[in-house]
Amino acid sequence: MTFKSKLMGAVTATALLTGVQGAMAEEITVAYFLEWPMPFQYAKETGMYEAGMGGTTINWVSFDTGTAMSAAMASGDVHISVSQGVPPFVVAVSGGLDIQLVDVAVSYSDNDNCVVASSLEIDKDSAGELVGKKVSVPLGTAAHYGFLSQMNHFGVDPASMDIVDMAPAEGAAALAQGSVDMACGWGGALRRMKESGNVLLTGAEKQELGILVFDATTAPANFIAEDGELLSKFLAVTAEANAMWNSGDHTDKMLPVIAKDSGMDETATAETMAGFVFPSVDEQLSAAWLGGTAQSFMKGVADVFVASGSIDGALDSYDGTVNIGPLEAAK
Repeated sequence: MTFKSKLMGAVTATALLTGVQGAMAEEITVAYFLEWPMPFQYAKETGMYEAGMGGTTINWVSFDTGTAMSAAMASGDVHISVSQGVPPFVVAVSGGLDIQLVDVAVSYSDNDNCVVASSLEIDKDSAGELVGKKVSVPLGTAAHYGFLSQMNHFGVDPASMDIVDMAPAEGAAALAQGSVDMACGWGGALRRMKESGNVLLTGAEKQELGILVFDATTAPANFIAEDGELLSKFLAVTAEANAMWNSGDHTDKMLPVIAKDSGMDETATAETMAGFVFPSVDEQLSAAWLGGTAQSFMKGVADVFVASGSIDGALDSYDGTVNIGPLEAAK
């Protein structure tokens, strides 16, 4: 199976469906990641969402990758995805799926990376030695985009490598077992990868190269159209939880809850979240994010995927894939 066919498989299949089913306001399904600790999980576990959304029942479902989230939204199984990576979102909308980005869930750079096996003794000064090596990459994700961008920086053609599509947890296990030479991923899986190897570039070094990393809250366009008010209430609760965490005044009570829901211990959770930034609603609506920069960044991501042969084509503009209406209403 080709690199591109793997990436677009779910998109092609779900694009043939009849469309996302209309959501019932009394009950919705929300997707999220395990081992990816965020303030919203405190609200999730303490009933803040139900209280803020008029008693709406929320079914929470965990996923391994953002591409799987896209497929679930397209099939109507999921109404909101929290912290979907921008690259899988870009892949989905570039392939014709009618989903939209509605807020910036988290900004990070050190919590998404690629790790080279220690036994190879390869670092940024010898990255050319990666030619011919086997690497696990969750295709169509932020880690995939970061991998392509780093290889482009180092002048290593991904086509010269043996690329295996693996979820981060699987990649971490494969790296530990010596089944792959490099693995890419995020969160708890990335922490485990680092036990078996080293990163080529730090988060700060990636940012200097323009390799940004952030996740978004996304939803099917027709769910937004039909239940935009409900979505606004959801985003308002998320913003409240973020503000609580950002203040630093509620860490003691929030951390244990977030850690338990993430499937992580408190130390690992605290260390992971130390590398996260949760922008306020005002910051998200500014030019630095949804006021234009995010749209331009998505175009850049799409162009990288096109150049690598991972997707057939990019949209002329990604302005239409961002809907700030619900977030403005939440404010």
